[in-house]
Amino acid sequence: MARMTVGVIGLGMAVAPHAESLLALADRVEVAGCFARDPARRDGFRDRFALPVTDDLDGLFADPEIDALFILTPPGTHLDLVRRAAAAGKHVLLEKPIDTVLQRTRSLVETMAAADRTLAVMLQHRFRGPSRRLAGLVAEGRLGRLLMASVSIPWWRPPSYYATTAGTPGRGTLARDGGGVLMTQGIHALDLFLSLAGPAEEVMAYAVTSPLRPIDTEDIAVAAVRLAGGAVGTVEATTTAQPGWPELITLVGEHGTARLSPSGLSVALGDGTTIAEAGDEASGGGAEPMAFSHSSHQALITDFLDAIDQGRPPVTSGQAAFDVHALIDGLLASAAARAPVAVERL
Repeated sequence: MARMTVGVIGLGMAVAPHAESLLALADRVEVAGCFARDPARRDGFRDRFALPVTDDLDGLFADPEIDALFILTPPGTHLDLVRRAAAAGKHVLLEKPIDTVLQRTRSLVETMAAADRTLAVMLQHRFRGPSRRLAGLVAEGRLGRLLMASVSIPWWRPPSYYATTAGTPGRGTLARDGGGVLMTQGIHALDLFLSLAGPAEEVMAYAVTSPLRPIDTEDIAVAAVRLAGGAVGTVEATTTAQPGWPELITLVGEHGTARLSPSGLSVALGDGTTIAEAGDEASGGGAEPMAFSHSSHQALITDFLDAIDQGRPPVTSGQAAFDVHALIDGLLASAAARAPVAVERL
């Protein structure tokens, strides 16, 4: 496999596990430049990671040696940047979420498909060891036909996380994040849930804002979900559960039951077989949102590089990212309408 050249756009909070992964993959990736508008942010990033920085955004798109761009900017900027990348013939690895508006998400995915360029989205929970093991068991039919599935995300974020600073809107606001607990925190576990249980067809949900912080998005959401394969399930997500607990996915099949969390996988089959695999990652569900290793990021980036080399879709493709955004959109639409809502498909 030839070594690929990449550029990075956006050096905010999300960049650290990307940078650590790129350093670990130095045998496969050469970093041409990492862009941020703020000189202090560029200098701090260069000092911390010893990767090249640049103040020339246009140059990253124009450089014919760059094969792929990592776009780690706020979601409202993604569509324009991806359109430029597609026009320049670049593959794209995009920080989640694709966008905060479902139709813009659709447009972005279609733009990359029309350009015949690879798009992967950083939904790294699929790459945890126990997650991969359970995905394999599901694919092999070990649980049998799925009957019921649930995902619980009982996380915590302190008031300081949501604070407004220097006139900048705080987290948890539509102006800054474009979404609340579902889009900003829960999206990873929701994506993993859908990857195991199948796409959602219909939801009936409630979403509310607690009195704990001055935000204009939901920090509590609960829902009943009907899945495409006929199973039914539940979703619950919050950032009000002090001090923060690991997310949990439960799958109930004809032949057995599986429970998956960041700490590991436990499976009990009807024939008496038990399967267990320990996990080694923190969930980031407590007061420190970046309290996890970069290993899952590195595995996802490796899959992205392999997908380009092999001419196949990556595991966390645009289709996959659209499906989880559509579920979130359906949840919020149902909560607003107080009625069941069909989940859109790409």
